[in-house]
Amino acid sequence: MLVYETLFPKECAEKRPGCPNIFIVRKDEDVYSQTLRKLFNESHGIFVGLQRTEEELAGKSRKAQLVRVSKNYRSVIRACMEEMHQLAISTRDPELQCQHSTQVSILSAMELIWNLCEILFVEVAPAGHLLLHLLDWVRLHVCDVDSMVREVLSSENPSKHKDFWNAVDIFVLQGRMDDARHLLSKEASANPTSMGMCKILDDLMKKMPILSIGNTQTLTEMELKWQHWHEECQRYLQDGTFASNLHMESICKILLGDENAILEKKELMTTWYHFLVTRLVYSHPTVKPVELRFYAQSSLDLFLGGESSPEPLDNILMAAFEFEIHQVIKECSIALSNWWFVAHLTDLLDHCKLLQSHNLYFGSNMREFLLLEYASGLFSHHSLWQLGVDYFDHCPEYGKVYLELHIERIPLNTEQKALKVLRICEQRQMHEQVRSICKIMAMKAVRNNRLGSALSWSIRAKDAAFATLISDRFLKDYCERGSFSDLDLIDNLGPSMLLSDRLTFLGKYREFHRLYGEKRFSEAAKLLLMLMTARIAPCSFWMTLLTDALPLLEQKEVIFSAEQTYELMRCLEDLTAGKTDNQKLQVDDVETTKVEILRLALARNLARAIVKEGTLEGS
Repeated sequence: MLVYETLFPKECAEKRPGCPNIFIVRKDEDVYSQTLRKLFNESHGIFVGLQRTEEELAGKSRKAQLVRVSKNYRSVIRACMEEMHQLAISTRDPELQCQHSTQVSILSAMELIWNLCEILFVEVAPAGHLLLHLLDWVRLHVCDVDSMVREVLSSENPSKHKDFWNAVDIFVLQGRMDDARHLLSKEASANPTSMGMCKILDDLMKKMPILSIGNTQTLTEMELKWQHWHEECQRYLQDGTFASNLHMESICKILLGDENAILEKKELMTTWYHFLVTRLVYSHPTVKPVELRFYAQSSLDLFLGGESSPEPLDNILMAAFEFEIHQVIKECSIALSNWWFVAHLTDLLDHCKLLQSHNLYFGSNMREFLLLEYASGLFSHHSLWQLGVDYFDHCPEYGKVYLELHIERIPLNTEQKALKVLRICEQRQMHEQVRSICKIMAMKAVRNNRLGSALSWSIRAKDAAFATLISDRFLKDYCERGSFSDLDLIDNLGPSMLLSDRLTFLGKYREFHRLYGEKRFSEAAKLLLMLMTARIAPCSFWMTLLTDALPLLEQKEVIFSAEQTYELMRCLEDLTAGKTDNQKLQVDDVETTKVEILRLALARNLARAIVKEGTLEGS
């Protein structure tokens, strides 16, 4: 969201809710639209599929694949547009209805532009076939024709319906000759006086040469046939064959490509690009791609007639007809409300090898720049950010840097989300981010007193200092409660316990308890002694370890040898000798009693051990 300070007059400021000095310039809400989220999700799969198959394709199969990808993108746009249209119809909230209708218009414009770019840049239709594609383009984007025809045909007397001739005209203007002839037959059967004219006009429509896809005839043959047909239409018009019926005479003039006659039907065509395609159908059916720009500009000028200036959509379509690809992308970036369209279209055109020469001043190419902008927008959404990761992956120059910066800003609300982010970072060897995420989650777990989770995250972060801190917390809890929490985690530390000395001690100390619980007293005694003599155990914990030795010292069977008992005695003396006089005064009766009991137990065990060892030597 971009905001800036404004200076509203006081009287204006008083009427405005909230702070009067902040004005919202732009808020990208498209990522939060449920319907548009489907557009982002569906197109993500198409995008990733295109990146994967690109290297495997060559020649004709490559071009066919790119056309198929383009059509898939368009089908996703159209599906979202239809869903948005249904929402606009069904909602009763006027504001929501307005929002949905606006979005339908934007999606419709997006498909219109994309379809034209597909014809001109992806499919690269040659002369002859080019016009067939443009006719399909116009027909697809004129929605109200068929509904008008249904209304005409469902009336009692179709030829007398007020929209009858309009319907015929629209079919002719769109080059739908079979549909126009079908309607014209209604006039012939209902009005015997015009039957002859209808028959001639029907014959002219039937004879009109059309270069269909898959037809083997050459452009020269096509132009020759079209010229003969054109001359026949001219003769009928000059002979006054249709003079008694202005509607049929007008249709004959359209067939001859008369610009004035076509412009008279301006309201039926509604757009200059419809006028352009109709002009080409009846005046230059074998138009070449390079000639389009001249016809497009003159059609725009004629259609607008100086009454109005071109709109952003007109400028975009004109740039496409002029084969100014970069201008199309620039105009779309300015006119459309999000980066989805330009990012995916540019990626597709880049795969068509049409943008390789265009680098931006900071080193990245246009494709990468737009993909980075689009993916950055996705990262502002709580779930769509996952799609953004794949877009960054396919930006070879700056993608990883952008991903590192954006992934650090993702709020780690749950452990599940944190693990998801962590996997993404680990797969891409983003070690700093892995450590950062683990530290954040470990801190959260500590604050919530979930020591097991905190220890797990600190081990994953390989953070020795934090692992030491949490190990101390485990030991403190053990001293207070007499038992360990999160036993499964501690029991299965494995090599991870080597991360820090304190963690090693925690793991080994837990192992001592396990051996003691399994009544493997000799092994437990060796481990306990090793923890003290090897200085692995913190000094503050020695008293606890010596207290743990008491049950072993009191066993019927001698567990500690004389040498081991001497070691324990030395540890006890070191512990008590290390205290200052002041500390000794503060030692409570319980501590004093413990020391006395330990000394007594150690002395008795030493005596038993000496006797046992002496007896063994003597025997």
